[in-house]
Amino acid sequence: MSRVTLKTVAQAAGVSPSTVSNAYNKPDQLSAALRERILAKAQELGYAGPDASARALRSGKVGAVGVLFTDKLAYAFSDPYAVGFLAGLAEVAEEFATSLLLVPLSPTDIQGGTNAVQQAAIDAAAIFCVAAGHPALDVLKNRGIPMVSTDRGDHPDLSWVAIDETAAAAELGRHLARLGHRDLVVLLDNAQAAGSRPVELSLDEVGYTDCELRVRGLQKAMPDARIRLVSGGHNAFSSGLAAAEWVLDSQDRPTAIVGLSDVLALGAMEAMKTRGLVPGRDLTLAGFDDIPAAGTVGLTTVSQPIKDKGRTVGRMLLDPAFTERQITMPTELKVRASSGPAPRN
Repeated sequence: MSRVTLKTVAQAAGVSPSTVSNAYNKPDQLSAALRERILAKAQELGYAGPDASARALRSGKVGAVGVLFTDKLAYAFSDPYAVGFLAGLAEVAEEFATSLLLVPLSPTDIQGGTNAVQQAAIDAAAIFCVAAGHPALDVLKNRGIPMVSTDRGDHPDLSWVAIDETAAAAELGRHLARLGHRDLVVLLDNAQAAGSRPVELSLDEVGYTDCELRVRGLQKAMPDARIRLVSGGHNAFSSGLAAAEWVLDSQDRPTAIVGLSDVLALGAMEAMKTRGLVPGRDLTLAGFDDIPAAGTVGLTTVSQPIKDKGRTVGRMLLDPAFTERQITMPTELKVRASSGPAPRN
């Protein structure tokens, strides 16, 4: 049986090919009766409609926004922060009949990620948790793909929806300083597998802009404190657990631990629990983001509007009426039971 095409339907319905095309793409240009007759004939012949790729070539649009992030694909569905951000972005994408294409960038296979971005059929890109200077960003720029990042940038041509990471972390730092803390361990993520052997890092080894700015904010607010950076792998509960176990089992235990995400802090809370330590009494614990679980367990954390950030990125990418290009979202320190005065030696 020969392939049924738009021209086949036009001949069978006794109309021109452009009229059949209008029945699918410009229904307001046809009477309801004529459109229904054409669609009925198309269904009878088994015609599914105009070819999507051909339509994309004509319009120059594919109807998709790429979401770039540096992690495995499963991260987008398992990390509470990522889930909230994507939910907000998806709301706006749905409003504009646009799909989302998740583009994970492996921290070890840089070329593979760059090739994926080069080949991705997208109209725009949301840059979510991608290290500054990743070559995939240059690919997008060379392709002329509009981008909106969740990291702030200094150049006036950059588009971003972000928080003031330094100021938010400094507010947390001042809270810890008022409680008398002068010895702090910061848990952060790196490119290693979740739950990897913990390593102590220097600030120039951090790699992610948001993490670096948060550390600088803590340093600014706590200039007299000793602040050590420890990572147990990429952003995951098991990474926070592994890093905190290593810290808590050392002879040089701090008076406070800060996870640069709530997920890491929750892992640290589990490590404390198994050692009979009570957050806020034996050792202060704080996080960052204010995911739903943070409030449930009484975690002191920096709250940011996760879902609204996703919505605003989507609006900036897709809504022609939205003209702002650089937006700083508000944050708030949520003080809960997990923070308390530094224990006296």
